[in-house]
Amino acid sequence: MSQFISVFDMLKIGVGPSSSHTLGPWRAAQLWIKKLNLEIITDVITHIHVDLYGSLSLTGKGHATDLAVLLGLSGTDPEYVPIDSINAIIANIKDTRILKLNALDEVPYSENTITFNRDFLPFHSNGMTFTAYHDTKVLSKETYYSIGGGFIVQEDDNLEDDIEISKKNFPYPINKAKQLEEYCERENKLISEIVLLNELELKSADEIDFELRRIWDTMLECMYIGCHTDGILPGGLNVKRRALTMHDKLIKDSSYTNPKEWITAIRSTEVKFREILKWVSCFALSVNEVNASLGRVVTAPTNGSAGVIPAVLMYYLVIENHEADFSDIRKFLLTAGEIGSIFKKNATISAAMGGCQAEIGVSSAMAAAALTEVLGGTPGQCLVAAEIAMEHHLGMTCDPIGGLVQVPCIERNAMGAIKAINAAELALDTHPKDTKVPLDKVIDTMWETAKDMNRNYKETSKGGLAITVRLADC
Repeated sequence: MSQFISVFDMLKIGVGPSSSHTLGPWRAAQLWIKKLNLEIITDVITHIHVDLYGSLSLTGKGHATDLAVLLGLSGTDPEYVPIDSINAIIANIKDTRILKLNALDEVPYSENTITFNRDFLPFHSNGMTFTAYHDTKVLSKETYYSIGGGFIVQEDDNLEDDIEISKKNFPYPINKAKQLEEYCERENKLISEIVLLNELELKSADEIDFELRRIWDTMLECMYIGCHTDGILPGGLNVKRRALTMHDKLIKDSSYTNPKEWITAIRSTEVKFREILKWVSCFALSVNEVNASLGRVVTAPTNGSAGVIPAVLMYYLVIENHEADFSDIRKFLLTAGEIGSIFKKNATISAAMGGCQAEIGVSSAMAAAALTEVLGGTPGQCLVAAEIAMEHHLGMTCDPIGGLVQVPCIERNAMGAIKAINAAELALDTHPKDTKVPLDKVIDTMWETAKDMNRNYKETSKGGLAITVRLADC
């Protein structure tokens, strides 16, 4: 894969619980509606039908895929829709039995509008087909594939039509980690500096900073909400939120009124060694509890792994460096995004294609490299940190109980964050030339492992914990 993947492709703002099963179908529905408006007059449509295939069908209910499709068809945007309005929008569709395409043209809705097909389409595990009819005549039929991290493709898409990575388009075209390291050595620059120079070909410095601040603000707000919300997660598994209880024990009697003051309050709390691990786990759990409740998160690189990067970045801000500012946040996010893009180009970030190693493993690698940079590590050490983090996630399966992004997903974010911190510490004490496994090799190994993995362990809820612990037994 040689097209350019921006940091802002890897870190996207959206709604939980899944980037591939919620955000992706939502975006696909939006794309189809846009195509309808361009190609045909939507008021001649008498009814529509949506078919979900493979992993989208097998775990679609638990991932709210059907709801995401309805929201996308209705014209809402996952980046901006008020979270509090989602339930009302869905309830109105079901109560009135009317679906307003792009909030304009009315078509009938019933429980049969969306079909969950257990068979897999050959191109990708996450397939969906949208069909529009005038009586029995097919007006439009399009198939889309959600390939992880909110990315959407069609089978005949020519990815090379996207912005190609080449010297004519970018000063530092990057496909492999080795290329990134060579640029850093030759130019005597950090990973984040090389990445920024590429991003500047597409956006101004002010635009980049604005988007990075928006991403961080979303991450911070997500952690804040998760750490201050009690109750049971939706979906029938009856998972109790834990971040609030952990947080209240750790924060003690500190006072604050908003997320920025919250950071100051945590910094002023005397943190014991064991509490460091608890804080990191608390941050990660908080994000993924929000994600499991159809809250707004940042795909990093996916919704299911959205808690790792904010937890590790928050660890740096409140534990490692109380003087850290936005310049450190910028470095962290730029480095993390580039590492994620290298995984996407050479392997996958989709659990439906590669198991949980493709989500928690990649997010842990991204966070490890980013933490190493802000802790003063060399570019080579950053890549060592990413390699260590992924090496110790190889083979991790995706086996969500009841198809919900809750067990074991939420705890796995906490474990991925802790591993990222440990990987960074190991890398900082390692000379890159002494490492036996380069990052590119571990990425290749991850992809081979993904291809060898039994389909039951790739986000189908047909293997592992998903069958040994049934939703009905909980």
